Amino acid sequence: MELREMMARHARNGRVDWIGVRPGRREDMRVVEGAEIDAAGLAGDHGRPGKRAVTLVQAEHLGVIGALLGREAVDPALLRRNIVVSGLNLLALKGRRVVVGSAVLEVWGPCPPCSRMEEVLGRGGYSAVRGHGGVYASVVAPGAVLAGEAVWPEG
Repeated sequence: MELREMMARHARNGRVDWIGVRPGRREDMRVVEGAEIDAAGLAGDHGRPGKRAVTLVQAEHLGVIGALLGREAVDPALLRRNIVVSGLNLLALKGRRVVVGSAVLEVWGPCPPCSRMEEVLGRGGYSAVRGHGGVYASVVAPGAVLAGEAVWPEG
């Protein structure tokens, strides 16, 4: 089997565990059960259209970030990402399209932490999130997403 084939294979579909929107810059995240997704991102989110319209993070990384800080898994609202996905390696989807609910997103790359991580997570928060901050994506096809729905690579 060729490397390209192995890189395209995933053991299973992922699942949407959590959805949050940021009504405005530096405002608290609002947890929602579902959201419409269009070119600008999730409805009710102050995100930006383009490559960073939607941000996603792996549920499995919340525990890693917590462990690096010497505590339990961090609350996803603190990371300010839109969608928490479990069961699928998001970084392995870089450059690919992924179906999230009825929307299709294109994953562009890792989402680096901002300096606010030090503020909300405490000393070492920025470094704890490095490599675990999820990915950013553009919207290829609008749709809706609900907590509990499947996530899978297109094609």
